[in-house]
Amino acid sequence: MAVSLVHSPALLLPVALPLATAALTLALRRNEPLRDSIPVIGSLLTLLSVLTLLPTVQDGTILCFTVCTLYPGIAVRLCLDGMGLLFAATASLLWVAASVYCIGYLKTLQEHAQTRFYVCYTIALAGGLGAACAGNLFTLYLCYEVVTIVTYPLVIHHQDTAAYQSGRKYLVYLMGSSKMFLLAALALMYRLCGTLDMNLHDIVHGIFPATAQRGLVSVAYLLCLFGFAKAAIMPLHSWLPAAMVAPTPVSALLHAVVVVKVGVFSICRVMLNVFGTDLLMYLNLGTLTAGFVSLTVIGASLIALIKTDLKARLAYSTISQLSTIVLGVSMLGHAGITGGLMHIAHHAFAKISLFFCAGAVIAGTGITDITHMAGIGRRMPITMAAFGIASLSMIGIPPVGGFVSKWYLASAALDLHSILLLGVILVSSLLNAAYFGEVFITAFFKGGTESSEHKGTCEHAPLMRCMVVPSAVTALLSVAAGMYPDLILSLLRTRL
Repeated sequence: MAVSLVHSPALLLPVALPLATAALTLALRRNEPLRDSIPVIGSLLTLLSVLTLLPTVQDGTILCFTVCTLYPGIAVRLCLDGMGLLFAATASLLWVAASVYCIGYLKTLQEHAQTRFYVCYTIALAGGLGAACAGNLFTLYLCYEVVTIVTYPLVIHHQDTAAYQSGRKYLVYLMGSSKMFLLAALALMYRLCGTLDMNLHDIVHGIFPATAQRGLVSVAYLLCLFGFAKAAIMPLHSWLPAAMVAPTPVSALLHAVVVVKVGVFSICRVMLNVFGTDLLMYLNLGTLTAGFVSLTVIGASLIALIKTDLKARLAYSTISQLSTIVLGVSMLGHAGITGGLMHIAHHAFAKISLFFCAGAVIAGTGITDITHMAGIGRRMPITMAAFGIASLSMIGIPPVGGFVSKWYLASAALDLHSILLLGVILVSSLLNAAYFGEVFITAFFKGGTESSEHKGTCEHAPLMRCMVVPSAVTALLSVAAGMYPDLILSLLRTRL
């Protein structure tokens, strides 16, 4: 498909609207009902601003807007192609559900500092959308760091010893890796290429000149791979389970909408639009990456299997699924890249549902341990049914979205005649079935003998509905993504 670049100030809206929402939320902090409604309105407007760009991008047009130029080859520049729009549309769509969910969760548990929570949550979305629209590595780096900084207050929200310890680890891992590895990678790439602009015209040819030393190119690639630690590739992963001390809506933000997705999106963007598939194949960096992330896919799934805390199990599931995305792209073929990028959206729909359901169970009953969830499915049938549907997507069972992306991943492994990579995909799916199946079976098919302290709130209570409805809606999005995959595929066809 022919690619054309069009100057478009409209690209500022998806980033500016969340920032305006945060400012208005802060200004209205003394009027709680109005303050709580502002993020919902802002999320709807942001989603609308993203969707208005959909027809243009589907036609193969890349929208661009340069905010300012700081130095030759270094600018704050926004560009949006199909891959970026997929991430932006996913994040803005799920923000609508999350903004409704937050009202029910924060009010039910009577959380403190709710204004600070809403403001930081909203700015984090702005950073994520900025990363989706980043037109060069410098802008991508700025947005990546913004997400880290504004999510720190969310991680330490409870302001107790555990929260501060987790917050310290969060900053050390994410900011430490970006300063040690990512900044060095950017400096090296600027020295080799003379620019930090990405090649958004195709995924085959990167930005490196033929004269660039191959050893330095490989070093730059590895620095990027580990510099984007939000992707939680082992061994730079332990910050993610530690961050589960945060409120559940934050966990949903961390695992589904913004934080980790900024990490894997950035890695995919660098692989495809900075290095290019030809160079990665020539230097065998795709094979190296596939082998490395396969260890995370299986290792994290095995750890998830032995965790009995529900949020901890979901955290290690996220670590595994993120590396599944990178695994697909690292195969460097059409099917693998398609499956990997599709899984950004499919994993987001399913994982936010799972965390929404976990939060509803915690808010309604106080239960956090899977072994104590016997019978909870009969008391909270809608919540646990949504959990079951989202679990099917994680496993990769039709007709939900995860099946489509894993079908492409398995096809890519067969195209490469790699029994090892096919085995990684199949074994990880079996492990997913084991640890998600245990939750579902415990909830619906084991006798409920919960103690009186776990009787909790019915899911039909008004505030609980604010959590139950978003859980059900996002689970249905997984079904819609599986039954109607053409929309996502149409965005990816413009870039692959």
